[in-house]
Parts: sequence; structure tokens; C-alpha cells
Amino acid sequence: MTGLPVSVPGVSVRVVMQTGCGPYAYIVADFEPPGADGESEFLHTVSDNRLPHEFLPAVWEGIQEGLNGVAAAVILTDGGFHEVDSRDFGYRLAGRYAGTAALAAAGLGEPPVDRGRQIRVDWPGRRRPHAGPVV
Repeated sequence: MTGLPVSVPGVSVRVVMQTGCGPYAYIVADFEPPGADGESEFLHTVSDNRLPHEFLPAVWEGIQEGLNGVAAAVILTDGGFHEVDSRDFGYRLAGRYAGTAALAAAGLGEPPVDRGRQIRVDWPGRRRPHAGPVV
């Protein structure tokens, strides 16, 4: 297993699908190279009232999917939820996008496809869409 070569702080993902009842998810994570043992680890500093801890396993599963076998130390620094629309699926999806974005920021993969208003992803060094000429 290879490890993330550089730090990628402040990767944020917001999932807002307004078909029926969600899902809704919001996470912010810092990605670091793995520790001396080379294994991945997941920590969080988010209080239960910002992000109920029942969603943390789904976030971690999604991040591992997005990292695609690349080891990293991941610190979840912020999150948000909606009383009705938040569910595991949304947090797994947010985690997957965050892992993919961390790989792209580290030069190890392609950036995730931004799905407009449904899924918003931001990371350090992200290229902004070209707005076109000002007329």
C-alpha cells in the first residue's frame, strides 16, 4: 500500500440532493501522510451536535473508497447534518468525494467531478471553472 505523499488540509464536501428526502451531508477533513506504520487512521474533532457520531463509520468507509488503497491519516474537522435528510448514504458519498479530492490535490489522481448544486467539493489548489470573457 502506498501512502499519501503530502498534507492536504481543508477538503470540504457538501451533498445536497433535493429529490424526495435527501440525502444531505457536509464534512471537512484534513489528510496527512500516514504514520510510521504506514497504515491509515481516522480521527475526528467534531462534536456530536455538529455531526452525530452515528455517521462517522459511513464517512470513514467513503474516505477509504475514495483513497483507493492509498494510506493516509485523516482528521475530520467539521461537519453538519439535517435532522430529516441526513443518512449514511450521503456521508459515504461525501467521504468518497473527499478521498478522491485528496488524491487529486496530492497529484495521485484525477479530480472528482463536481456535480453542481448536488455535490460541491473544494480542496487546496482546486482549479475554478472558467467563467468566460466579461462582456
